Amino acid sequence: MFSRKQFGYRSFSRSKAGNGSLATSRIKLRWEAIEKENQAIKIAKEQGIKYVPIVFENEDTPKQLLARSRYIIAKKTNEWTPNQKVRAELLFKIYPHLHQAYKHTLEFRNIYEQTSKELAKEQFLNWIEKTKLLKLNDFNTAANSLKYHLETILNFFIKRHTNANAESFNSKIKLFRANLRGVVDVKFFLFRMEKLFA
Repeated sequence: MFSRKQFGYRSFSRSKAGNGSLATSRIKLRWEAIEKENQAIKIAKEQGIKYVPIVFENEDTPKQLLARSRYIIAKKTNEWTPNQKVRAELLFKIYPHLHQAYKHTLEFRNIYEQTSKELAKEQFLNWIEKTKLLKLNDFNTAANSLKYHLETILNFFIKRHTNANAESFNSKIKLFRANLRGVVDVKFFLFRMEKLFA
């Protein structure tokens, strides 16, 4: 098996630190909106009146707004369609905490535009510190992982290579091993591996 330390730590990189933490924030808010709506429906039933949901100017309810913004927060602002711009503006006005998390995610992604390892290291450390200052709890796991694997991640900035090929090859080995229902004869397994993948 190949080591991640030889390359930039691809499996962590952008998705885990940025999009994953941001998506967690959005999902939490959506569940809160669903719970509020359920409680409002229950109260309306008890009072014998018809429940009328809150509808924003773009005709989304709170839970719809949060569900439909899933792909918006995964894109940069210049990639939004006119409809997405309207929805994003509304989303960030109603949920300023989510806007803060979105900007923090973009800052993380922008670090990968750097060509200098030293500058990237400085920016990563600043990002970790800012995560603590902003009290973005959904980003704490990502910040801690980043801090722990920082030297390995910084290898990406030497030649801008990831460990994608190594990860892909490791997956092929695991699949091959699974198809054989395990390995009894290691020498024969390695021989077959050599013939198939060399």
